[in-house]
Amino acid sequence: MIKLRSSGLAPVIGAALLATAGGAQVSAHITAATGPGLDDATRAAFLDRAAEIAEDEQFTLDEMVENNRGIADSELTEQEWCLANAIYFEARGESLEGQLAVADVVINRTESERYPDNWCDVIKQKAQFSFVQNRRFPRITEMKPWDTAKAVAQVAIDDAYEVVRGEVLWYHADYVNPHWAPAFNEVAKVGTHIFYQS
Repeated sequence: MIKLRSSGLAPVIGAALLATAGGAQVSAHITAATGPGLDDATRAAFLDRAAEIAEDEQFTLDEMVENNRGIADSELTEQEWCLANAIYFEARGESLEGQLAVADVVINRTESERYPDNWCDVIKQKAQFSFVQNRRFPRITEMKPWDTAKAVAQVAIDDAYEVVRGEVLWYHADYVNPHWAPAFNEVAKVGTHIFYQS
């Protein structure tokens, strides 16, 4: 699902979305919704219809990420912030699929009885993610990868595209050999990360 994030009347819809077969319809609905003289209910109805049209389209992961770029930090909830940090620090040098796979593991863990039930607690759990120190995240220094991480997080949150969902709860970089890996079943390699389920 493409989530039309908006502050006021400025939903984030990328050029890729507007170039699709249904993009002209979405564009028309957004234009109508931002026209003068509309009450809030009518405007909301137009935006809802634009979202429905967008949902009917099939998008590539690249397009979905592009459509979610530009999310302001202030728009993120605490949980969204944590998920985006995990993507940024664990996989910012990876492909979009590699970044999304990391997000998938975090989400999978929250749905498993083995781990905490929210993203922040999963990520900050002791000895699980090496970038976390004393339940704190390092400072973000690269804005373009951070923007990508936030966009990838939104795709994962919207459940719009999956790489390793379900029981895939563990991964490691291919240049290390953690002692726990032989106890699990390898299911995928995405970029430099190897993913496992029990």
